[in-house]
Amino acid sequence: MAAVHAAGVRPALPTAAEDRPVGGQAVLEGVMMRGVRTWSIAARAPTAEQLEDPKREPPAGEIVVRIVPFASVLRRRRILRVPVLRGVVALGESLGIGLRALNISLGVQVGDAEGEGTEQLSGAAWAGAVGLSLVFAIGLFFVVPVGLVSLIKGSLHSATLFWLIEGVVRTAIFLGYLVLLSRLRELRRVFEYHGAEHKAIACYEAGAELEPSEAARFSRLHPRCGTSFLLIVMIVAIFVFAPFGLPAWYWLLATRILGVPVIAGISYEIIRLAARYRRNRFVGLLIAPGLALQRLTTREPDLGQLAVALAALRAVIDTEAGDGLTAADLLGLEVVA
Repeated sequence: MAAVHAAGVRPALPTAAEDRPVGGQAVLEGVMMRGVRTWSIAARAPTAEQLEDPKREPPAGEIVVRIVPFASVLRRRRILRVPVLRGVVALGESLGIGLRALNISLGVQVGDAEGEGTEQLSGAAWAGAVGLSLVFAIGLFFVVPVGLVSLIKGSLHSATLFWLIEGVVRTAIFLGYLVLLSRLRELRRVFEYHGAEHKAIACYEAGAELEPSEAARFSRLHPRCGTSFLLIVMIVAIFVFAPFGLPAWYWLLATRILGVPVIAGISYEIIRLAARYRRNRFVGLLIAPGLALQRLTTREPDLGQLAVALAALRAVIDTEAGDGLTAADLLGLEVVA
């Protein structure tokens, strides 16, 4: 160890040996973990004293765990499993589960010990939340870039130059957005739980003991992370939009909106293959930028946060124990780690 430090090189963190059918998401003071037929959420509840203090310290109460059965439409409808389309469906399901988990964790933080209060939201409220999220994302990362570059469209005289500049602008907006989020103090603990989620999953995939001290040894970066996926989306968009050339502005706008599902589906397939062949040196070089970006959206967690992430993970593992599930069952879970 001394020789390694003397050379100025940090020892490599242990990594997962294989993918396993589990993914997750950080929520408020907790982690959601999703399996093939189940998803669970574990969140640290505040104590009674902390509830009385609006400026309370991070929750120090018990870990509240809730388990929710889930039946993916991808397993019920074979036609939806075709490449690209399956990615669109999987991402839609993940968004719905993520929003529901986020609301359950909010319930725990306001004193609902069972996390039930947020289940009173109507179907229309869920649809509205998902819709607003999609409108914001499409508007910021697809409509705004094409709108900005269209301002100089007349002076470019080249479709190739147009979509190259648009791609650069889109990627720059995305990177700027991540940098802004990383600087928000209010999100610091969410990013720490994001790191805890990655470490817990990597610990499980490596076959190590599911204990906080063991999970702490693993990297907080994971090849199936949504951050890596979004970077791939930005790059894939450049090539998907290239064949459309320089049509009228309304067609430009239409292609940027209608092309989003196709881009998402293609990006899903790419990250699915990248995760499967992560140990290939060439693939490792391709996914390196996405892993580097995760340093903005993750932070090193403490042992208490790792305990929360592992509690959610164990709930899924114990519920699905005996089902004989393997990495082949990862369909729909590739972009939720």
